[in-house]
Amino acid sequence: MQDFSRLDDLVQQALGIIEKAGSENELKELKVTYLGKKGKVTSYFKALGSAPAQERKALGQQVNRARQAIENALAVREEAIKLDALDQKLEARKVDVTLPGRPFGRGTVHILDQVMDRILDLFSGLGFDVVLGPEVETSWNNFDALNFPPDHPARDMQDTVFIEDEIVLRTHTSPVQVRTMKSRKPPLRVVCPGVVYRRDTPDATHAPAFFQVEGLMVGEHVSFAELKGTLNLFARKLFGEGDTRFRPSFFPFTEPSAEMDVRCFACGGEGCALCKQSGWIEILGCGMVDPAVFDAVGYDNEKYTGWAFGMGVERIAMLRHAIDDIRLFAENDLRFLKQFV
Repeated sequence: MQDFSRLDDLVQQALGIIEKAGSENELKELKVTYLGKKGKVTSYFKALGSAPAQERKALGQQVNRARQAIENALAVREEAIKLDALDQKLEARKVDVTLPGRPFGRGTVHILDQVMDRILDLFSGLGFDVVLGPEVETSWNNFDALNFPPDHPARDMQDTVFIEDEIVLRTHTSPVQVRTMKSRKPPLRVVCPGVVYRRDTPDATHAPAFFQVEGLMVGEHVSFAELKGTLNLFARKLFGEGDTRFRPSFFPFTEPSAEMDVRCFACGGEGCALCKQSGWIEILGCGMVDPAVFDAVGYDNEKYTGWAFGMGVERIAMLRHAIDDIRLFAENDLRFLKQFV
């Protein structure tokens, strides 16, 4: 039979041991030792059944007080151990505020954004509005309205990314010009920047996604001479003083069409690797808007004329900064990007 007179001594012994416990695992073991199914205090609960009936209530209260005292001691010690562990963790991570801070590198505008901003600034200064449009376009806006015949190679799935039968990722920013003409009446002057998509295999001069800037001017008596004058001024501002030339070319949406070259600024026209020994560098395509495009957007092609041009931003950046691989723009190599801070 349990000696209930020794219960208080057992509690004092337990409280002393609990106070010295150094970890939560030790506390778990002590809880099992004293309050578990075969614990020392639990054995007193089991002995109540054999105690005299008149003493059972008082003895039960005594055992309950013993258990409660041990549970409280365990809880208090567990909280103290957790606080000690937190203090040690914080001390280990303590920051010496007297040490010099670590400098953060300054970010810069990407070289393509720098070139794009320069191009747009030049045309904005000439009175052109900057207009944006969606990258996912209808086939009509991307091809039909721009006088692309049904059998044109650009309409082949090997050259263009088709989302659905009549929905494509735009292959140029000319659809923005179509949208603008459908929503505005002449006269108008706009430039349309943005990313375009082609099914090209990436190499030093090709990428499946790249940036373009296209421009459009429509009004009465708009002439090719105005086109040449505007683009000549643009080229001088962008590349510095130098000659330009226009060579006949073909685009479905302009007639007549031309390619615009600038005299090689690396060799002054003498011939070098940059200009492939020709003395000239092609920078953009341009021409007078084909009357069929005006018919598609509802403009009177007897009353209005217009011209348009388009250039690749990556190509302009590569020429201005003697960059020989278009893939460098997308690789995010800081050694490359820091050259254009």
